Amino acid sequence: MLRDALLKFTRELSAALMIRSVSATAIRVNADDYSESIALTPEKLLGNWPDKGIGDLLDTDFEAIFSTGPEIVLLGTGARNIFPPRELTFAFARKGIGFEVMDTAAAARTFNVLANEGRKVAAVLYL
Repeated sequence: MLRDALLKFTRELSAALMIRSVSATAIRVNADDYSESIALTPEKLLGNWPDKGIGDLLDTDFEAIFSTGPEIVLLGTGARNIFPPRELTFAFARKGIGFEVMDTAAAARTFNVLANEGRKVAAVLYL
């Protein structure tokens, strides 16, 4: 027996902030362009990220992000994937917070998907 399925597709986005585009010169969040590296959650822009190399990152650099209670933190490392110090990955594991490292365009796409699933995600995006 065949049943008619009525499906309604809507474009309801649960996140207040969405990353619209990433280029070599700017990250567009909603209608605003940022020409420096930024940190954000789906609800709040946490501001510009300090001008610190990825190889120099420490867990203390992420205190503002930790205060938001994320399940997972995405680190977008620019045009290519650059791995941070191993100790940083271990620090996230000790806190029970997922930590994923990828290029910034991939991190932006992943952020949008997780944010619209209602997940407690945060991102640090380098240009």
